[in-house]
Amino acid sequence: MKCMYGCGEYGQNASCPPNVPSVSECERFFREYSAAVVFHFDKKVEQPEDRHAWSSKVNMKLVKLEREVFLAGYERAFLLYMDSCCICSECSKERENCKEPRLARPSPEAMAMDVFTTVRQFGFPIEVRTDYSQQMDRYAFLMIE
Repeated sequence: MKCMYGCGEYGQNASCPPNVPSVSECERFFREYSAAVVFHFDKKVEQPEDRHAWSSKVNMKLVKLEREVFLAGYERAFLLYMDSCCICSECSKERENCKEPRLARPSPEAMAMDVFTTVRQFGFPIEVRTDYSQQMDRYAFLMIE
């Protein structure tokens, strides 16, 4: 619901709702994993639109790391990006038309994860930002089994 009513990426990104599994499928997905690596990134941006360029760079590095973990023998390694996908400068908006299907990944929020509650359980900082002059706390999750 939070994505549908409150996020500008809803229906605009091939890796965001409604182009992701249902909540029950997401719950099943998370039950299949016993471990995850949590990556915390903090950043201040000058303009709201600067967030996506920064996210894209970080997400590309993370997906390369996912590949290295996979090659190290963790064949089910799966990354949840720290933000909406943002790999392409212009998204196809539909999963079946994705230009980079090997690189596209959902965010944890798109997979129905409550990131605030999850990271607070591990002592990580996160607060609701009231404007773009404040530091962002973003989290990516590398699921490992």
